[in-house]
Amino acid sequence: MLITVKTLTYYLSEHPSIINFQWSYNQSWGSTWSFLFTSVTLYLTLSIFLHLLLALLLRRGRPVSLGLIPAIHSLSMTVISATIFAGILLSAAAEIRETRWFWRRNKTTPLRWLLCFPMGTRPSGRVFFWSYVFYLSRFVHMWRTFFTILRRRKLVFFQLFYNSVLTFMSFLWLEFSQSFQVLAILFTTLVYAVVYGYRFWTGIGLPGACFPLVINCQMVLLGCNLVCHVGVLRFHFMKGGGCNGIGAWLFNSVLNAAILLPFLKFYVKMVLEKRKNNIGFIENQNQDAKFTKKIKEK
Repeated sequence: MLITVKTLTYYLSEHPSIINFQWSYNQSWGSTWSFLFTSVTLYLTLSIFLHLLLALLLRRGRPVSLGLIPAIHSLSMTVISATIFAGILLSAAAEIRETRWFWRRNKTTPLRWLLCFPMGTRPSGRVFFWSYVFYLSRFVHMWRTFFTILRRRKLVFFQLFYNSVLTFMSFLWLEFSQSFQVLAILFTTLVYAVVYGYRFWTGIGLPGACFPLVINCQMVLLGCNLVCHVGVLRFHFMKGGGCNGIGAWLFNSVLNAAILLPFLKFYVKMVLEKRKNNIGFIENQNQDAKFTKKIKEK
C-alpha cells in the first residue's frame, strides 16, 4: 500500500513532466487564442447543425438511441475529474511545502497563496500542469451536449453558454496566471467526480437519488466560488502587493455572474414548483381523508 501511495504521488506531483511544465505557445497544445476561438466556435456550430439536421431527418421528439455511450463518457469524466482533483491537491501541497520558507519572509500563508498568487507568478510548475489538464478536459466535457441533442432532441442554450464560458475561463487561468484557480479546480473537479459518477450510476440502470443531486451539487459549487471571490478581493486590497492576474479575474467574475443569475433563477423556480407540488399532494391527501371519514360516518 505504501509503495502504491508513493507511486501515485510521484506520477501525480513529482514527475519531471509535471514539475517542468510551462504554458507556452510552442510547448502546450491548444494554447493560442486562435485555437480557443476556433474550437469554441466549432463546438457551437456543430451543436446547432446537429439539432437542425435531426429536426429535418427525424420526427419531432423522436430520440436517438445511444446505448451505453453516455454512461461510458460519464465514467471517463469521473476518472478524469478524480485524477485532476488528486493531482492538483498533491501538487498544491508540494508547492506549499517547498516554498513555505520564502512565504515566512513575505508574511504569506497557504490560504493567501491559494486565493491570491503573488504578483509576477508565471504559468509553470505543478499546479499549472493540472490547470492545463483541466483546460483540455473541457473539450471532453463538451461531448455531453451532443448526447443531450441526440437523446432529448433539445438544444439547451444555457448548456452551450456554460460550456463555452468555462472553456474561456480555464484558458484565462493559464494565460494570465490568474489567482484562485487552484481552489476553483479543486471544487469543480470534486463536484464533477460526484456528478458524473452519479450519471454513470443511473446510466447503467441503477436507481437514482430521491432529490435533484446534480442541481444541488452545482449550486454548492457556485456558492463556494462566490465565497472564494470575496476572499480574493480581500487579499488583493490588503498589504502585500495585490493578486496576480486580477484583470482576468475581474473578467471571470463577470462570466461567473452571467452563469450564476440564470442558474439561480432556475433553481428557485424548481424549488418553488416542488414545494407547490408537495402542498398540492398534502391537500389532496387531506381531502381524501375527509371524504373517507364522511363515508364511514354514513
